Amino acid sequence: MAEGYEPASEFLRAIIAEDVPLAGSYFADANLRRLIEMTHDKDFSNRDWATLLLAQEDIDTPEVREALLLAARDTDSVVRAQALSGLAQRDKALALPLVQSELLGDEACLSLFEAATMIADPSLVPMLHAWTEPSGDEFLDGLALEALAACQMGKPVS
Repeated sequence: MAEGYEPASEFLRAIIAEDVPLAGSYFADANLRRLIEMTHDKDFSNRDWATLLLAQEDIDTPEVREALLLAARDTDSVVRAQALSGLAQRDKALALPLVQSELLGDEACLSLFEAATMIADPSLVPMLHAWTEPSGDEFLDGLALEALAACQMGKPVS
């Protein structure tokens, strides 16, 4: 995300500032439900940030997985990739076919390569090869190479 890029929602900005709890109380559970709802907000900045924040949480419930699965079908490739990263953290087998499909597309981003690295499945190797050609973005190219190495070894690179 671009430096200075923030969501339109004050609620999401409060989560980013760690002023809003998402676990441990009835109030926090309500906040988590609101965060989940925002993963399909009409405002792109809210949807984008809500998906990222949910993906990064350590919370793993059926509702969180369902929200990430829905976000993995978003119209925006960055939102989809963030959702896939969150799914890969929770359930590699569930995320694998979705990552495979996304790698066959024509847009890739940081979170997609993070998901592939976490999954570290050899079936991703052929798809990742297409992303290892220099793109002009050294950081992204490095992530693609790291994902490729993890998948070739069958385990995340440490």
